[in-house]
Amino acid sequence: MGIVFITVASGLVTGILLALTGAGGTLVAVPLLTFILQLRVVEAAPVALLAVSLSSAVGAVLAHRQGLVRYRAAGFVAVTGIAIAPAGVWMAQKLPDTFLTCLFALILFGVAVSMFRQSRERDRETGNTATSGLHTTMPCQLAYDGNRLVWTWPCARALAAAGMVSGLLSGLLGVGGGFIVIPVLQRATQLPMSSILATALAITASISATGVFSATMMQGMNWSIALPFAAGTLMGMLGGRIIAGKLSGPRLQHFFAVVVMGIAVAMVLRLFL
Repeated sequence: MGIVFITVASGLVTGILLALTGAGGTLVAVPLLTFILQLRVVEAAPVALLAVSLSSAVGAVLAHRQGLVRYRAAGFVAVTGIAIAPAGVWMAQKLPDTFLTCLFALILFGVAVSMFRQSRERDRETGNTATSGLHTTMPCQLAYDGNRLVWTWPCARALAAAGMVSGLLSGLLGVGGGFIVIPVLQRATQLPMSSILATALAITASISATGVFSATMMQGMNWSIALPFAAGTLMGMLGGRIIAGKLSGPRLQHFFAVVVMGIAVAMVLRLFL
């Protein structure tokens, strides 16, 4: 019972951070499982994927009710990610844990730096939505109704690349891939941020579910840990949504970036201590 309680509590932390910070919250799942439950990255990744898949699916359903999910974009990116996610799961079982840990720490560091930059840009732009003519150079343009994407080869290429990278990292490290998809949608499309986040949730849910299925087929899923962790994550996410509006903003993003960077350093130091 003690292990179950600790596992659920770890899931609660992950879910709350997911609700407060969006895609970045999923990045703490694997470090929590490795530090608290002493799992290897290859063991923690499928557990994290189950939690990410379920929580993202719930978020996508809630966003669907508001009409925010762009189905064609979500489906296209998800299909490309789904195609490569099993390869990531297979690679994770073949690569040494030291390499996976270092790779995960490197990604965490890069995400933290990106979050610092994004928060600074928001501080400078404060409500500016279209500053220059950069929108005209985006590969994915919006149709006249402002909601649908105009599909072109550059647009499909940009979104497919995001899906493939997201799928590979999802299977390899147990990250949802939203931290890849969201920046790509921001740079490649003119969709409002609410639609980008909702679409990324749908993509993450689909790709993560594929990783869960692949890990199960390859005998890589520890269900005794995965189920309570996923339950805790769902509870944390639903509870965190209540306070998300009050705590969101650049300061929260700065704080979370510092936390992520600290986790990255801790993961590397853990290898040598």
